[in-house]
Amino acid sequence: MKTIGILTSGGDAPGMNAAIRSVVRTSIYNKLNVLGIKEGYNGLINGKIEEMNLSSVADIIHRGGTMLRSARSDEFMTDEGFNKALNIIRVFNIDGLVILGGDGTFRGAKKLSDAGVATVCIPCTIDNDMGYTDYTIGFFTAVETVIDAMSKLRDTSTSHGRANVVEVMGRACGDLALYAGLAGGAESIIVPEIDFNMDEVCKRVIQGRNRGKLHHIIVLAEGVGNAYEVAEIIKERTNTDTRVTILGHIQRGGVPSAFDRILASKMGYKSIELLLNNEKGKALGIKCNEIISVDIDKALNTEKKFDISMYEISKILSI
Repeated sequence: MKTIGILTSGGDAPGMNAAIRSVVRTSIYNKLNVLGIKEGYNGLINGKIEEMNLSSVADIIHRGGTMLRSARSDEFMTDEGFNKALNIIRVFNIDGLVILGGDGTFRGAKKLSDAGVATVCIPCTIDNDMGYTDYTIGFFTAVETVIDAMSKLRDTSTSHGRANVVEVMGRACGDLALYAGLAGGAESIIVPEIDFNMDEVCKRVIQGRNRGKLHHIIVLAEGVGNAYEVAEIIKERTNTDTRVTILGHIQRGGVPSAFDRILASKMGYKSIELLLNNEKGKALGIKCNEIISVDIDKALNTEKKFDISMYEISKILSI
């Protein structure tokens, strides 16, 4: 193992830069060459590669996004595009790849691993939708971003006596809505994993208003339904002025939290340790505060379990 390549693919997540820094510096400490691959698998196909050194990753641990940039690549999943990528790996004498991203990125890494390329994956996605690990890099920073937005919305909603439906990311996973909703004191949390009753949501708004509450925050995961339709139902059934806030990609940006920086640093270090020990085709994760590694195939096929008990707590605390 002489030369390591690193790339970030798919949606960006706060903490990716901290992981890149860790991979590069751990590699250099172990006297390995490091090549940064720009724009994910698309950059791998097109040879967008540059050598990295200690200075390349200076002053990035606190920055959001990814210095290597990211892109989605349909071409990589074709035989022609994949063969181009394998050729670039041979041309640049890349002995191992560290790949950062979510489940789509992991599928690309599995394809490379099956072709004989030594790969290690680091989970980076704000959705926290990978079942084999407790948390993914970027998730808790996104939670903090949503909570901050909810706090600001509560101020203006109180001033006008309004309800506000806050749509958050997460695709088919409700973790971002659940964690932010509980921590932010939302009246209702609507997630894909749990059937919701609009009458119950409206009842909570009315009960809150009857006891003098001037604001009502409803957190809605994007994979559930249309935020504007939910807001219209609340307005009709409760006679409460209801607005919609779709946070969108603002949730992916911002300064990574201490937790995400630490998690990224640990996983970046561990990725190089695995490659040096000839362990390949692995995905890193965290379980019970311990960094773990599993086969990429297992990482992709482990069912994500929703925290029902946490959801029940949120319902009790929002009465």
